Amino acid sequence: MGRHSLAEPAADLGPDGIARVLCGAHAQLLGAAELSIGRRIAGATRADVRRALWEQRTLVKTFGPRGTIHLLPAADLPMWTGALSALPPITHHPEPVRFTAGQAEEVIAAIGDALAGAELTVDELTEAIEVRTGPWAVERTMEAFGGKWARWRQLTSAAAHRGVLCFGPDRGRNVTYTNPHRWLPGFRPADGDAALRALLTQYLHAYGPATPANFAQWLAMSPRRATELFGSLGGELERVELDGMPAWALADDTAMPLEPHRGVRLLPYFDAYVVAGQPRHRLYPGAAAGRALTPAGQAGNYPVLLVDGVVGGVWHQRRSGRKLAITVEPLRELNARQRRQLDEEAGLVGAVLEAAVTLTVGTVTVGAHA
Repeated sequence: MGRHSLAEPAADLGPDGIARVLCGAHAQLLGAAELSIGRRIAGATRADVRRALWEQRTLVKTFGPRGTIHLLPAADLPMWTGALSALPPITHHPEPVRFTAGQAEEVIAAIGDALAGAELTVDELTEAIEVRTGPWAVERTMEAFGGKWARWRQLTSAAAHRGVLCFGPDRGRNVTYTNPHRWLPGFRPADGDAALRALLTQYLHAYGPATPANFAQWLAMSPRRATELFGSLGGELERVELDGMPAWALADDTAMPLEPHRGVRLLPYFDAYVVAGQPRHRLYPGAAAGRALTPAGQAGNYPVLLVDGVVGGVWHQRRSGRKLAITVEPLRELNARQRRQLDEEAGLVGAVLEAAVTLTVGTVTVGAHA
């Protein structure tokens, strides 16, 4: 809670600093990322996060761990792209749709070239790739959301991990992509092995003690590779026990607080604290697992109420103009002190999202985000 600026908001970190502490903020829902970052900074609003992303360019919206959309610190993009491009690509496409290694290289080069001086919508980028490669790269053969996408789109996250694609500002309802080299002169992915070691160090600072299996799940890498990576850090890590099981922490980072955090917090969809935090049974105790995890055990699909650092309920927000209606469903009755803190939390959410809040304690009827 302290490391994540949830015990107390940070007074000396900007949006990029918080994104570094979290090892990236999940941004499939950009509003959730704005709240995730903004609530951790004293006095911040979503406008501060947007300014860091689109004006100051200290944040980059791109494909991060597990191929999911994240806000990452621009200064750490060499590490991230070096680490992610060193992992085997994730593909679920059948042979007729999948690119060969040579074709993939050609398409990724075409993507980088097309975006080198522009922000392009998907349709515009499709046309630009066809000009550079031919029609084979843009055939509508990729099954997606009940339709068919242009074939090149299976390489979107791979192009991002290679450092030639990231998101630009939305153009109306259309997503745009651009090349991060446009505002990061001299940018290039770091060496893969060194980048993975640096990323593991950041991860253990934020989420340790942890095991190679925890890290492998978070980054979508093989458990064997993760075990080798832990071993490569040698004396930089220290073996500890967590609930009687072995885990690892940074060697100079094994001190624990004397008392656990007490209080309530409201975290948005896919907040890094609940997605990356392990062991999951400690974070989602008892009834929390059934209420706040999907049937497959996936975390983050519900906004959660934290009670004393662990999941103790779910919540939902409904916005109408400048008004924000928040419904919170605790799994246990809150005491008077916790109820007062919940009022303060709702006020904080409203301040970050620049809205006037009404709070209801009751049943959340909205299902999990897909």
